[in-house]
Amino acid sequence: MGLAVSAQAQVTTNSKAKVDPKNNKVSNPVVEKPKAKLMSRDELRACITQQDNNSKEAEAIKAEQASYKANADKLKSEKATLEAAEAVLGKQIADVKAEKEAILKAHEALTAEAPKLEKAELKARNDAYTARTTAFGTAVEAVKAADAEQGIKRKGFSDKVDALDAQFKALEERTEKHFDGNDKWKAECQNKAYDENDEKAIRKEKAAAGK
Repeated sequence: MGLAVSAQAQVTTNSKAKVDPKNNKVSNPVVEKPKAKLMSRDELRACITQQDNNSKEAEAIKAEQASYKANADKLKSEKATLEAAEAVLGKQIADVKAEKEAILKAHEALTAEAPKLEKAELKARNDAYTARTTAFGTAVEAVKAADAEQGIKRKGFSDKVDALDAQFKALEERTEKHFDGNDKWKAECQNKAYDENDEKAIRKEKAAAGK
């Protein structure tokens, strides 16, 4: 069982033992080391269960770490796409603002020059101005729609960032709890002696139970 030790009675021969030639008796007989106190079968079962659970949790955490990394990489890619779209939208907004300023100046010029223009030329200038303002209105609506769509994407991305942060926090807490579980097993089970026959019996029980 992991780092725990199987304890069997250990017998050590005393290298300094001497034989009395008169009675053929060993003056320093074989010394038997004190037997280590063995865990009860219930204690051993609890330790094995805890160790198995720790191993399963380690694998689950490893899988969750892989999931977190995949989500983080995906979000990184989405961020690049979002930033590219923001740049396009920013240019559209700048173009609309510039066109607005140009139209205002064109209106000032037309108003100032109108009295001097021939009727036909004035009509042509007015028609051109009207067409330009109509196109401008269409462009403004397009930018508004693009900004609204981008706003939805921003919100979606922000929600994913929050979810990733929550996943990281949960993973961090789960990992700390797992470390605590390992420390508990080390304190209660590691290097404690047990009977190998008990371990075999417990493993057999678990196999039969499908655990």
